[in-house]
Amino acid sequence: MPLHTPLSALEQHDEFIGRHIGPCATEMSQMLADIGAASLDQLIDQTVPAAIRLPADLPLPASRREHEALADLKAIAGKNVVAKSCIGMGYYDTLTPKVILRNVMENPGWYTAYTPYQAEIAQGRLEALMNFQQMVVDLTGLEIANASLLDEATAAAEAMTMARRVSKSKSNRFLVDANCFPQTIDVVKTRAGYFGFDLVIAPIDSVKDEEFFGALLQYPGDNGEVRDLTDLIAGLKAKGACVAVASDLMALVLLKSPGTMGADIALGSSQRFGIPMGFGGPHAAFFATREGNVRAMAGRIIGISKDARGKTAYRMTLQTREQHIRREKANSNICTSQVLLANMAGMYAVYHGQQGLKTIAARIQRLTAILAAGLKLAGVSLIAEQFFDTLHLDLGARAETVYRDALAAGYNLRRVAAGVLGISLDETTTRDDVAALFKVIAQTTLDIDAIDAQVIGLPNALLRTDEVLTHPVFNTHHTEHEMLRYLKSLQNKDLALDHSMISLGSCTMKLNATSEMIPVTWPEFGGIHPFAPRDQVQGYHEMIGSLTEWLKTVTGFDAICMQPNSGAQGEYAGLVAIARYHASRGEGHRDICLIPKSAHGTNPATAQMANMKVVVVDCDENGNVDVGDLKAKAEQHKDDLACLMITYPSTHGVFEEAVRDICAIVHANGGQVYMDGANLNAQVGLTSPSFIGADVSHMNLHKTFAIPHGGGGPGMGPIGLKAHLAPFMANHVVAPIDGPHGGQGAVSAAPFGSASILPISWMYLAMLGGEGVKKATQVAILNANYVASKLKDHYPVLYVGKNGRVAHECILDIRPIKAATGIAEIDIAKRLMDYGFHAPTVSFPVAGTIMVEPTESESKAELDRFIAAMIAIRNEIHRIERGELPADNNPLKNAPHSQADVISGEWSRPYSREEAVFPLPWVAANKFWPSVNRIDDVYGDRNLNCACPPMEAYAD
Repeated sequence: MPLHTPLSALEQHDEFIGRHIGPCATEMSQMLADIGAASLDQLIDQTVPAAIRLPADLPLPASRREHEALADLKAIAGKNVVAKSCIGMGYYDTLTPKVILRNVMENPGWYTAYTPYQAEIAQGRLEALMNFQQMVVDLTGLEIANASLLDEATAAAEAMTMARRVSKSKSNRFLVDANCFPQTIDVVKTRAGYFGFDLVIAPIDSVKDEEFFGALLQYPGDNGEVRDLTDLIAGLKAKGACVAVASDLMALVLLKSPGTMGADIALGSSQRFGIPMGFGGPHAAFFATREGNVRAMAGRIIGISKDARGKTAYRMTLQTREQHIRREKANSNICTSQVLLANMAGMYAVYHGQQGLKTIAARIQRLTAILAAGLKLAGVSLIAEQFFDTLHLDLGARAETVYRDALAAGYNLRRVAAGVLGISLDETTTRDDVAALFKVIAQTTLDIDAIDAQVIGLPNALLRTDEVLTHPVFNTHHTEHEMLRYLKSLQNKDLALDHSMISLGSCTMKLNATSEMIPVTWPEFGGIHPFAPRDQVQGYHEMIGSLTEWLKTVTGFDAICMQPNSGAQGEYAGLVAIARYHASRGEGHRDICLIPKSAHGTNPATAQMANMKVVVVDCDENGNVDVGDLKAKAEQHKDDLACLMITYPSTHGVFEEAVRDICAIVHANGGQVYMDGANLNAQVGLTSPSFIGADVSHMNLHKTFAIPHGGGGPGMGPIGLKAHLAPFMANHVVAPIDGPHGGQGAVSAAPFGSASILPISWMYLAMLGGEGVKKATQVAILNANYVASKLKDHYPVLYVGKNGRVAHECILDIRPIKAATGIAEIDIAKRLMDYGFHAPTVSFPVAGTIMVEPTESESKAELDRFIAAMIAIRNEIHRIERGELPADNNPLKNAPHSQADVISGEWSRPYSREEAVFPLPWVAANKFWPSVNRIDDVYGDRNLNCACPPMEAYAD
């Protein structure tokens, strides 16, 4: 380095750009030469149509070093007040076991993994999800559970639509217990409106003799009441209703289960099983039902099958990604769950076990009962006589004084109604807290031990009599050493980004930098209730406000709605805003949604949920939208056209030249343009959805903006909207968000969705700055073109732009190989595991292909290893073509190869063991061993088993 290097260079404010982006300048020059581009700018000119290029760089702040950005965010977080929350409403403080905090939540081996579509290299998290499902089955008393949903309120909405599918009642009415949480009612209202259901919100006793196709009850109720629902459920079911019970897992450790009371569905949040409140999320909702309803249940289900050696193995079963198969006929548009959080909640149950959970639940209930008894002696009226953890106090004119005195003492109570306050206790509550709360309310001292000696617990009729969590997994790992080793053993079975590139097209598995992740577990972000008083969450609002402004800059939109907590939820929120906009103009009849044939399956599923009719638009032989067909259909339906849903760059990995014309055609015929933001990683800094012509778009923060996939969740899918749509974006009934959209119904349980992971995207943008995000996009395009160029002579690249370039991903056509040899794309996917790589996206968006997205974070060395693996696999296929290897007994058909293959006493295959497991020299240096051989998917679907297998199953 020359001695005269200026100070500005030595300060390294742009240091993180080089940390995030894989190839260095020298490597980029080599890659550009290989693909025939003189410079990065020339490559972008050849790839991105000039008509949609932004005229200037994004006016984002300059990049910051990691410690600088962390210090800035810490100062913002410090403006939040972490008070003791007694607000409840489905959100409770909890104690995350440190062994789970450090080894799951803060561990890239768990949070950088992808959705377990390639089950052979995901056995660890699949087992963890099976634990979660078993926990839910045990506590709800139902036969089958899924692997989580987004939050309790959206789980309730899914229960309503499932009830319509399974109920034989001809009624169009759905009953919602007025004692449900208000945020749940808000979300269910939104969803019911677009399905055309007649929603009846009432005390259940007042309408129990009427007919409904379904009903949603809360247990314990919003007011804390615990009552036996058996007779009410039986009466509703006798008239044809499918009955769902929203419940609390911690309460169910003690209370009679929904299944025992006759419920068809049980749902709720697993948040209090060790997951921080985080201002609303992310949290894993649970959802369970009767076994006969399994094919009507939304979400992912983990099941058991056998591998090629007959060994027990886990896999996703039945409706996995069913929205991509059934499209507008799909039960739901859900394509993510909350895997990381479900894993944490399941591990919380594994660590504490049955007895530990009973102790925690009993302590919560006992402290609540002591407080209630003391308050009664002090003359305070309670709304409910039987309760688990929540009391509603009728304080009359004293209520506001008590509320403010509690605030001064460091406790947040809930304002329920005029004169009524709510208090919810939790795992962190101590006897000192109870004494302090009593003193605030009764203005006197409580003798806790004296009251404790007199308090009688809940009546036996309300308590469960069955044993729960009896499986050995919940009765083995109670010491930290055992838990640590169990977590490590599962992690060892999973391939995540901490091992090698995950090149899934459309999924953007980029670096999730450590500095981006650190703030998530700060108590100033994690310890905040979503309905905490506004003056206690100034830091959150400042952080979200600045992130909102940056996302406006990136997308070109006038407004951002942060509420949707997944990409699919963002799609729904965007179409709801469009529908509300049309209705406001007296054009509520507009219900036609144009969707290109190449679209994500979530698009037509979302349109169906928004009560729109899907009209499919053809694609031409180059994979682009057929503009002529689009124009004809837009004009044909101009009187009823609601919108177009389009992904850009296209799902085929190409920047379509006609995109602005496409938007103009839709607008000319009265429609709005919804842009699916799945491929936004190819736009940032070069173009933007608004500049292209979109009216609304969702942003997958878990793709473009560095929130990790977490093994299949969490995610965030905020939407950007132009000014005319902004008044119609989601708001919230409990904690309204400032803006012109007051009174609009919610789409998620919390006002800012999964707010505690927004600091990840804040850090990403703060550290990269305007220069960095543009460079990231450019290099994502470079890396994709480098891979396409290196592989095109081995595997045809299906679609390219007019200059022969791809966008940030490319589709490799395996169909000619299959026709010649019988080797299919799934065989290549499985064989890649032997080389230490996760497969690209298989058979989407075109059957018989694989779609590769290397992202900007992968170095040239890692790209070269992947390319070498793909070429070596192609050479193996050539050996099959030449007859050197049998078509049915070769390294691809037998992949993946496990350690059992290597140590087997006999080896009769026509290739060596070394070829099987060390196919290239560098594989042995960092070998990832699949823990099972190829899994039999058909066996798993035909022999449905979605609970933890007995220990004997592992003996083989």
